[in-house]
Amino acid sequence: MKIAIVGLGKMGMQIAEKLAQGGQEVIANNRSPEAIEKAVTFGAIGAHTKEEVVAAFGHERVVIWLMIPADAVESELAIWLELVPKDSLIIDGGNSDFRNTKRHAELTEAKGIHFMDVGTSGGIHGYDHGFSMMVGGNKEDSESLRPVFDILSKPHGGWRYFGPHGAGHFVKMVHNAIEYGMMESLAEGYRILKEGPYEDLDLATAGAVWQEGSIINSDLNALAEAALSENPNLDGIDGFVAESGEARWTLEIAKEMNMPLPSIQAAFDVRIASQKGETNFGTKLLAALRNKFGGHAINKQ
Repeated sequence: MKIAIVGLGKMGMQIAEKLAQGGQEVIANNRSPEAIEKAVTFGAIGAHTKEEVVAAFGHERVVIWLMIPADAVESELAIWLELVPKDSLIIDGGNSDFRNTKRHAELTEAKGIHFMDVGTSGGIHGYDHGFSMMVGGNKEDSESLRPVFDILSKPHGGWRYFGPHGAGHFVKMVHNAIEYGMMESLAEGYRILKEGPYEDLDLATAGAVWQEGSIINSDLNALAEAALSENPNLDGIDGFVAESGEARWTLEIAKEMNMPLPSIQAAFDVRIASQKGETNFGTKLLAALRNKFGGHAINKQ
């Protein structure tokens, strides 16, 4: 089976490379030719246009994995639906709103084309550690992709099927909302260490000992320790923290259900306030953490 990876950004490139290195035949497509050329160096088939992507499958089933921003999915999907033959499979592997995913599935299947959502976590470390994948759509389609998921999971990742269209993105949405809360707790804790009654506490050392058998031992805390080891005062970081949508969508659904989510709400509010200039050591650490796990840009002072 061939699979096309469309969108060779931070995660898309890793997915393409991991699959190619795992023996999967990969077709690589991106707006920039430089990214396609890079993918060719690790064994992918380069395709500079959508038409070239489809042609590269020959008589095999067309399987396209989109790794593009959520706000680009609808327009991209409309183009692909005019190009791919019936019974093709299109996968949205990005962080899309599950409500849009359900609608995209209806549009796609009306054309006789299969659709899946695969919420993908792993950030810039997925190639080495393995990706975590949350799958929604037709179960038979998920089983057909088992070899792909298994390659991407190695060595420490995993994947699970959660149900009909949108279920995968829903689980990933909640995952990211939880992430907001966990990151905020770490940021607040390190802030009070920094600004509390004991001067010159070594924050990186606190992070290191917390990684040695404590209950808050975690990948996120390890990244906090690394950020503080490299830049103890987080110099040059302005504390602006972006929000990518998932916590906002989670809070919208919770409001519809009359379900308070105080920790996630508070974490979300801190990010919005940071964008209005309300910054501190904690928001600087949040920005540093986002850079560490996802490669997100840091606003400089």
